[in-house]
Order: sequence, then structure tokens, then C-alpha cells
Amino acid sequence: MKIALLTYATKPRGSVIHTLELATALAGLGHHVCIFALDKDGRGFEQPPLCAVQLVPAAPAPQDIDALIQQRIQEFVDFLTPMPEQFDIYHAQDCIGANALLALRSQQTIPHIVRTVHHVEDYRSPYLQQCQDKSIRQPDLCLCVSDRWQQTLLADYGITAPRVLNGVNLERFSATVSGAEAALKQRYGLSGAPIYLTVGGIEPRKNSIHLLQAFAQVLARYPSAQLVIAGGATLFDYQPYRDRFFAVAKTLGIEVGQSLMLTGVVPAEDLPVLYRCADVFCFPSNQEGWGLVVLEAIASGLPVIVSDCAPFTEFLSPNQALWAQPDQPDTIAIAMTQAVSRDCQPMIERSRTILPHYSWQHSAKLHEIQYRQLILTRSRSRLRSPEGAA
Repeated sequence: MKIALLTYATKPRGSVIHTLELATALAGLGHHVCIFALDKDGRGFEQPPLCAVQLVPAAPAPQDIDALIQQRIQEFVDFLTPMPEQFDIYHAQDCIGANALLALRSQQTIPHIVRTVHHVEDYRSPYLQQCQDKSIRQPDLCLCVSDRWQQTLLADYGITAPRVLNGVNLERFSATVSGAEAALKQRYGLSGAPIYLTVGGIEPRKNSIHLLQAFAQVLARYPSAQLVIAGGATLFDYQPYRDRFFAVAKTLGIEVGQSLMLTGVVPAEDLPVLYRCADVFCFPSNQEGWGLVVLEAIASGLPVIVSDCAPFTEFLSPNQALWAQPDQPDTIAIAMTQAVSRDCQPMIERSRTILPHYSWQHSAKLHEIQYRQLILTRSRSRLRSPEGAA
């Protein structure tokens, strides 16, 4: 099959990584895959995937979020409209790509649309909410990555969305030291003990403020501890939340650059090393589509702290992680303290048993099944139509 995958960015976020890894795995199955990605800085992907890539120029956008989304959708439409190459599958991983494909379908430029729903947001903007709802209700096929969102799509939208898997690249993420760990620690100023790592930046969905409050309790017991927050590339501006975060840090006496380390977006080659430099991975999110970084942390040999809710409860058993209530910093702090005890080693070994079940190769095969079924269904529909019969 000829498969077009659309993603809204070239910087690492969950759905972007999903797109890159899925594309590589689908290409490994013999399909012709091309990624179409909005390229906001002209640099493309840091590590290009093993498939074709078309970088969609993305001009500087206005600060108004509605205008930004409108512009990004139109940039996809303008780029794809004159494209001579036709694909068997057009698959968007986000609301922006899906709305662009819907516009192209309405022009009869493309035959059908696949959309993966990684999670559903509760937007304050009516326009954004409309874009999201449209991107879920109107595609020919919706996929999802977890039981939780499968149930949400059925209950709230009446859509039966087949579940496809996320995966983890065990060639990139492992507990085996490479020799680059000491240099990376020095570069990022990681001299503390223990080192707590989270990936995803500072934003409401990541529950950053409650994690910070929990870390303040940990510091009382381990004064040399460090909390490392990596990542942060996002479409949305969470400045009001970030301002609150830093105000809380100041009130708690937590200094940026000493106890609190903010790496920003970490280069792709550094991320596996960064995991190995940490002692504990913390991910007490309020809401996740899946949590790819949890699998990466487990593959890297770390004990993981996650929220006691779906989707984490779907793929981790009670004895494979440390669990916390995301709205209760005290429970996060208790888990952070427990995570550095020697008693956690058996838990780490148990968590690693899930890794063989979450491969990108398996995910690609599940996608392949859904793609073929969509093509078959549409072919049968055309044969039954008056135009097809004629």
C-alpha cells in the first residue's frame, strides 16, 4: 500500500514519535510510506525515519490560538492540493491533519481519511472544540491507542474505534550504559542524588505543579535530590500555568538550576542516555493518551511512578509500578521516596515483562489490517453504488 501519514510537528511529542515509529515499521512490512509534517523551524526531523518525508512549510503564526490552528490546517491543504502522488491511505494523527484531510476529501482530492485519536481534550475555545469534534466524527475510520479512549469515543461520539498499539524501540532505549552518561550529566548539571526524571515539559496535563509540590517533600528527606523536567515542545501556550509553576517553586524555595533542572527539548541522541542518568521516572499525569515515555523509562531500567488511573492501569499491573493519586501530592511524594529503596528491584524486573507485548512491528500489523479493511469496504461500496454499477 501507499500510505500518507500526517503529523503536526517535527519536534518530539507522543503522537509525533508514534508517527515516526509507525512509519518505519510499516515501511519494514514493504509498504510505501510518506510522512507529511508541519515544519515550523525549517530543520525537519532531527533523526529522519526510514521512509519518505515531505516537510510542509509552516510560517510564523499569530498568537491567537484559533488563528494559529486555522493557519496550520490551511498550510497542510495548500501543500497537499497540488500533490501529483496519490495514496491508498491518508492517515492523520491529530486534529490539525485530520481537518486538512477533511477539506481535501470535500474537494474530492482524496478518497478517504483515517484518524488516530490519542486523547480527547476539553478545549475552552469553541472553535478548537469544533475542530476536534469534526476530526473525530467525520473520518471514514477512527483508531485509538487505549481502552480508555476507545470507551470514550463509543460513549461520547457513538464511534467504534479499533484499538491499535503503541510500542517502544528497544534498539534505542535500554539499561545498558553507553559511556556517554557522565558527559551528559555534566552538560545538564545533573549532580544530585537521587535524580527524578519526567518528560513532557511543564503543562497542566502533565500535573507539573503537584509533582513539584511532592518533590518539595522529598527534598526534606534527600536535600541533594534533583527533579529533571525534560521536553516542552508543544502547540499550545501554557504560560499562565508555567507562571504558577515557577511561583510555587519560589514559595517552596526550590531553585531552578540547582534542585530543579529544566533541559528543554532534549536531542534525540541524548534522550536514551538521560533516562539512564536518572534513578526514578515520575509521570503522575492528569490525562494521557497512553504515555509512550513510561515504556521508554521501563526499557531503560527505571522504576516508574504513574497515576492510578487509565491508561496506565491498562498495561501495568499493581506490582509493576508505584501508583499515586494525581491530585494528592502527598501520595506522589510517598511513591518518590519508595522508588529509591532497594525493594524496588523486583518491581523493575516485573515491569520489563510487558515490553515484548508493545512493539512497533505489532502496531504496524494492526494498522495494516485496518487499512486493508477500509480499502475493501470502500471498494464494495463503489460496486454497489449506481455509478459503480454503470
